[in-house]
Amino acid sequence: MSARRPSLWAGRSRRLLILLALVVAFGVGVGLGQALHDRPDRGGTQTLIRTLHPLPITPIPPETVTVTTSQP
Repeated sequence: MSARRPSLWAGRSRRLLILLALVVAFGVGVGLGQALHDRPDRGGTQTLIRTLHPLPITPIPPETVTVTTSQP
């Protein structure tokens, strides 16, 4: 009885399958992480930014005011 050695291709194909499984698992993990990261927050705050422009200044017409007082 002689012990059979596994063929060279059997060892390589097993390594390739393991490597492929690791790459797929990594891709699934990255995708899941991105999906969890992109999830919107519940009840978050919203910030609104508005720019207020000054109203135009209307010039006051010049007036002459005379004050008359009586002497007691």
